Amino acid sequence: MQINPFLNNLPVYQPGRPIEEVARELGLPADSIIKVASNENPFGPSPLAVAAMQKAIAGVNLYPDGNAFYLKQKLAAKLGVEPANLVLGNGSNEIIEFVAHAMLGPGDDVVVSQFCFAIYPIVAKMSGANVLTVPARNYGHDLTAMLRAVTPRTKIVFVANPNNPTGTLAAREDLIQFVNDVPDGVLLVMDEAYLEFLDDPVDLVPLIRLGARKNLLLMRTFSKIYGLAGLRIGYGIGESGFIAALEKVRQPFNVNLLAQSAALAALDDQEHVRKTRSNNSLGLAFFERAFRDLKLEFVPSSANFILVRVGHGQKVFEAMQKQGVITRPMGGYQLPEWLRISIGTPQENERSLKALKLAL
Repeated sequence: MQINPFLNNLPVYQPGRPIEEVARELGLPADSIIKVASNENPFGPSPLAVAAMQKAIAGVNLYPDGNAFYLKQKLAAKLGVEPANLVLGNGSNEIIEFVAHAMLGPGDDVVVSQFCFAIYPIVAKMSGANVLTVPARNYGHDLTAMLRAVTPRTKIVFVANPNNPTGTLAAREDLIQFVNDVPDGVLLVMDEAYLEFLDDPVDLVPLIRLGARKNLLLMRTFSKIYGLAGLRIGYGIGESGFIAALEKVRQPFNVNLLAQSAALAALDDQEHVRKTRSNNSLGLAFFERAFRDLKLEFVPSSANFILVRVGHGQKVFEAMQKQGVITRPMGGYQLPEWLRISIGTPQENERSLKALKLAL
């Protein structure tokens, strides 16, 4: 069989390790292990979402609504856009694949930042596109340099704000200028997976609502602050004509019944969102104080995780894992000396810090 040659040098995405896998490997009870590796909500899903799933589960013998009518209606009302401006994905990861299918071919260029989310270059290379990686500035996006990197063959520019895995946030004025300066023929994908953790985020939705930037696609997710990572549900917001093109490459029934039901309910649970955001702010401050006391370099974060320099990321990760604390080594992001720690509950944060000190 002839395998697609674009796959020859394609890396495999390595997710955070599951609790069950670590428990089997180390012979530890699963309930003794905490996972602070994948930026998940430490409080779990919204209670309203859990109740909605319990109610919906009797209907899983039937296919879900392939167009997610009610969820699109609710999201559209919340955002002040039309349902035609929305596309739903099996996690926002699938939206990235939609974009690649719709936009990319061999020889096209894609512009990303150094230390970007690993899926952007992987999906680009799957399509045979060239990945132009712009050096980071203070571990974040150098938006001016990214604009200069755009070529006549550039089809897509990816920007995550806040950025994963570094947690950096672009300055408001710089971001607005950048969005307006990206050429009309280039799609700007703004990944806003961590937007809800910001107190005063830049709201780019009006640019889509008013039709001012037809080359702008915003990506958001229910995986992070809403605590629905295991259901895999995200969405894109864009110009209706472009969204219609993405719908052509979307697989039928890509968002399952329980995911749609939980997301609908989660949108109503603002108390869960408020509690999660408050806990996150306190957790970030806790780790920043601790890292200063330990004289460890870290990147100030605007997301629900923090990046810290520990010397040998893989060894520290393994030492912490033996203590039942799963973190995320950053060697795959060309940051081998660094570790990423998701913000947990206060108790999980204390335990993570204790394990880190012992590992060091």
